[in-house]
Amino acid sequence: MKIKIGLVIHGPEVIDSGKAELVLEKLSCIGEVEAQLGGTMGKTAVLDAGLENVIDISQHLKPSACIESFFETSDLVCLLNRGKTPETGMIFGAKVTSRLKDPEKKPLIQIESPGCTGGKLIPLNKKAGNYIEKLSEVFGLPAESPLPFQDSVFLENCQKTGKTRIIRELSGVFPGENIFVNGFVIGKALSSKISIVSESGFITAIEGGEIKEHGLEKLHNYKKRDPVDLAGAWVKSGEIRRSNPLLPEAEKENSSARKSGPISRTGAGTGTGKVVLIDHAAENSYELASGAELAVTVGDDTTAIAGDILFRLGIPIIGITDGDCDNVTCETKIFPGSVVLRLIEGSDDIMGKRIKQELLKGQDSAVFENLLAFKEDVLKLAESSIEAVFEY
Repeated sequence: MKIKIGLVIHGPEVIDSGKAELVLEKLSCIGEVEAQLGGTMGKTAVLDAGLENVIDISQHLKPSACIESFFETSDLVCLLNRGKTPETGMIFGAKVTSRLKDPEKKPLIQIESPGCTGGKLIPLNKKAGNYIEKLSEVFGLPAESPLPFQDSVFLENCQKTGKTRIIRELSGVFPGENIFVNGFVIGKALSSKISIVSESGFITAIEGGEIKEHGLEKLHNYKKRDPVDLAGAWVKSGEIRRSNPLLPEAEKENSSARKSGPISRTGAGTGTGKVVLIDHAAENSYELASGAELAVTVGDDTTAIAGDILFRLGIPIIGITDGDCDNVTCETKIFPGSVVLRLIEGSDDIMGKRIKQELLKGQDSAVFENLLAFKEDVLKLAESSIEAVFEY
């Protein structure tokens, strides 16, 4: 009887490289494999690779939650990852393991950067020893002891203010990379040693980097000044998706943007349907766009990321941008029938709020009988701020 293997796949890079599919094939030779995506951004890569019927992307779970779910149903659990470097991959594995309630419940092995120089197998608990030799033989990868977990979050009392500061260190950072907190670009790395500092829920400094003030405004919800739990926040550096998919040439084709006049009267985004607003929450586009015929995306980076995701789902967008792009993704596809407005600097967020209040009646979604009329209403609302209109 074959063993049951739960495979948790993290990040788009290992999928884009084609190695995830290879790992699935090799594991299937020794057991019955069930695969699940851990995290969000890999969903696009799964769709690009045509693996949505093999890898479960229906849930929105962190890798640690996926592992704990497989602990209940599997004999062996594997974590497949491709870090920027093998060392950062090992740090990631140690961090995920530290979040498990019972890390010794079932054998747990990390398959790190298969097919890359420095690729390895990492036994993440003691029970993994029962399988590590077999997997090393199957994948042709050496086994290496896991790194001890080192908490990246520290508390410090500030003598000047008397307040407690939270300091969160980032690993695997390269100078020039964007720094993300909960999906917002809040700064840029100037060195490889980066620490984000917050007081009372508000980020005050990036040691080793520079702050992007507008990004902090978005993160803290402008005048509402919402605090952020830096210790539990989603933090990363670099691009949202570092790699390009291995797609057939026919699938790579996309309509080129052209500077245009009036919005097209035909194609996608016409008729009756649901409109959703995606306002600086691009990583949640799959969930936010459920059942939508059209999406309004607010912000340059949000439009790039959400537009790329919704391209796979066949959903056109109305992008509201102002040229303030942080280049967070290496390639963007936009679904035909979409339109992107470039407004005067600093006005995309203002226009996003007006669309929500005046056209969506204060909601994040609404159903319209005439989507073309909705598009024209957006164009009229933004008319005085428009610098250029691009159709796809």
